Amino acid sequence: MNHHHTPLSHTIDVTQPNVARMHNYYLGGKDNYPADRQVCQRLLEHAPSTQILTINNRRFLQRVIRCLILEHGVRQFLDIGAGLPTRDNIHDMAQRYTADARVVYVDNDPMVLAYGRVLLQHSDQTAVIQADLRHPDVILDHPQTAALLDLREPVAALCVSVLHCVPDDGAPAHLVRRLAARLGPGSFLAISQLVSEDATMRHVITDFMRESTDGHWGAVRRSQDVDRLFTGLDILEPGLADVSAWRADTGLGWRQRTREWIEYGGVGRVI
Repeated sequence: MNHHHTPLSHTIDVTQPNVARMHNYYLGGKDNYPADRQVCQRLLEHAPSTQILTINNRRFLQRVIRCLILEHGVRQFLDIGAGLPTRDNIHDMAQRYTADARVVYVDNDPMVLAYGRVLLQHSDQTAVIQADLRHPDVILDHPQTAALLDLREPVAALCVSVLHCVPDDGAPAHLVRRLAARLGPGSFLAISQLVSEDATMRHVITDFMRESTDGHWGAVRRSQDVDRLFTGLDILEPGLADVSAWRADTGLGWRQRTREWIEYGGVGRVI
């Protein structure tokens, strides 16, 4: 993908660090700016494992999609907090296993919308919509969502590495329950978020990210807070875990040398 930054930089504040572009940088992408890269480097001083954690989280997503397609017959995916296109997008992953996979990408970042639409302009099995995780009904009632996804059939909602962008007063557990209620039985939610059991680390990184992204950040939480998000769901084996260990094929995953935070979660079925 050859992207040209000039037109977008007129409409998007490239001096303000951005979570989607930071994620892109850690994954080796090109769609980021000096402000993003500077914050990424400073974050690595607080949490040296962050880049490996980001890569392992992407691999978790690949395994989730493979599992849901091959073991549960899912053909519809709703990627909430999709982030910028990477070398291996959800529709690329899914269509390796089934040609008829349909994907709706959702993000509240206009840059994601612009890049995504360029990438997907020739696909009738994918759509990119600008909407916010905090408004599940807006996402599910969007005309493009309705055109691509049949909510009477199983849908996999992917909330991977996104709920830590929602503050506690945004009621993450309520948002998950609302999504599950709208998707109906037989659908799935894949959820992961950044957690630390170290209270000092939680506060330091949360404060750093809030300051760096002008408040566009929620909180690093504890694993038990993420466990609560799965209340009422039938949790798939092997349960909730550090995502680098979730159905890992071998021991060959990149090991985090430090564990100041981990990405933690799993997959639940709506019952």
